[in-house]
Amino acid sequence: MWLSDAQKIGVALTTFGGLFMLLGVMLFFDGALLALGNKTFYFFARKQKLRGTVCFIGGILLVFLKWPFVGVIVETFGFLNLFGDFFPVILTFLRQLPFIGNLLQLPYIRDTE
Repeated sequence: MWLSDAQKIGVALTTFGGLFMLLGVMLFFDGALLALGNKTFYFFARKQKLRGTVCFIGGILLVFLKWPFVGVIVETFGFLNLFGDFFPVILTFLRQLPFIGNLLQLPYIRDTE
């Protein structure tokens, strides 16, 4: 074949990217997607979440500006500020699962919340 394995993977990824972009443009005016976009915008634009949003976006920009280590740390700080309220809910859900719930009930792990 005239394409190497790396080139085949690149062609496949480019094709999938183009298809997903086309699908995104076709579904751009879908009501459910617009409603999700509005909820997402209002979640990130709340006054209580502003510090987390700024840190998360600033971390992404730092990664793009070739400061990856600092950028990932700033992104992690922003992520924890944005989604830290959900961790107890996730932990409660995980404790109800069959195998993972048993692991989370072990003596030293049970006390961490």
